[in-house]
Amino acid sequence: MTGGVGATPHDKGSPAVRVEGRYVGRFAPSPTGPLHAGSLVAALASWLDARAHNGRWLVRMEDVDQPRCVPGADTFILQQLAACGLHPDAPPQWQSARSGLYQHALDQLVAQGDAYPCACSRKDVEDAHAAQGHARERHAALPYPGTCRHGLHGRTGRSWRFNVTDFKPKQPIALVDHAWSATYSIADGLLQWHDRRLGRQQQQVATAVGDFVLRRADGLWAYQLAVVVDDAEQGITDVVRGEDLADNTPRQILLQQALGVPTPRYLHTPLVCGDNGEKLSKQNGAQALKLQNPLMALSQAALALGLPAVANLHNICIPDALAQWVAAWRRNYNGPP
Repeated sequence: MTGGVGATPHDKGSPAVRVEGRYVGRFAPSPTGPLHAGSLVAALASWLDARAHNGRWLVRMEDVDQPRCVPGADTFILQQLAACGLHPDAPPQWQSARSGLYQHALDQLVAQGDAYPCACSRKDVEDAHAAQGHARERHAALPYPGTCRHGLHGRTGRSWRFNVTDFKPKQPIALVDHAWSATYSIADGLLQWHDRRLGRQQQQVATAVGDFVLRRADGLWAYQLAVVVDDAEQGITDVVRGEDLADNTPRQILLQQALGVPTPRYLHTPLVCGDNGEKLSKQNGAQALKLQNPLMALSQAALALGLPAVANLHNICIPDALAQWVAAWRRNYNGPP
């Protein structure tokens, strides 16, 4: 395996090595600060799932939101992963080096009639909902009301949006159930999919989210487009990430359909919450991982994933502990070893 510590931003854009028909997973942190306890849970889960499938595990720095990124955080994250024995199988990639791929995808969506320019600010969206008597729910974004869907009417476009309401798959989205494929369907606007941990999920994307942003008014690429393009280009077969991202899945499936790329399988892991009950995050001031004892940090992450404690924790090395958790993960999610 190739370790991540030696990889630097100078390796940006290194192409991933594809192996047809083989499991490929990934961990995709945002370098807005060091890993914390919650992000280690996601990293460990994605690594364990790849190892349990005898597959490959990649690391991708999701740094498209450059104003929020902290200089040096990407290198520090790679060092944290290495200290925990979590080494990627190829040099890490950085989203900031992949703008051309995102532009190509947007051009395709525009040419197909699946994307359109939008002149609305966030306040415009809020005012449109207020005029209809709709109030914003806590932690919930207001669905886009479709103001610019059929033209700018003399205004200047600021962002680009995906046309959820008028989107028609180029091919029917049928239930799919074969190696490395997600199981999902869509009927009457209701998108349903199967999560490997959460089970059956569903969302009416048009009413829950509306036409979502692909490129922001400040020119930065939106997460939804970037992650779909990256997962497709890197040949990702399985996405293992935190449960807080589960409601992003239907938007990503729609984009995958529109772009004609495969849909990976999804597994969303339990969230780690702070004393206030809120999800641990950098925005909420989550403390950086203390890695004076990496094995203890890994053990706590494993417990959060429902994996058994390792006996004689003080007399075992990290590779042996990880091997025990791989076997437990395989029993939990992949059937008998």
